[in-house]
Amino acid sequence: MPLVTVFTAFNSAEAQLVRSRLEAAGLRVFVMDELSALSIEGYALAAGGIKVQVPDEDAKEALELVHNGGRGNAAEEQD
Repeated sequence: MPLVTVFTAFNSAEAQLVRSRLEAAGLRVFVMDELSALSIEGYALAAGGIKVQVPDEDAKEALELVHNGGRGNAAEEQD
């Protein structure tokens, strides 16, 4: 199961907010490098951030949710 990064954060709170939105939509979500970033000051910046990842088959839906602020297709329906 290859994972795809759908969001990169530089603080844990932002990564967890995105994770919870994606999980609420029923997606499997993995947060990578968070513990290292919390343990070592400056690690998140040096490592390229805390990565929110989903399985490849869920990437398109996850990216839509991230870009629409968790609203899914609701933004399109209002147009």
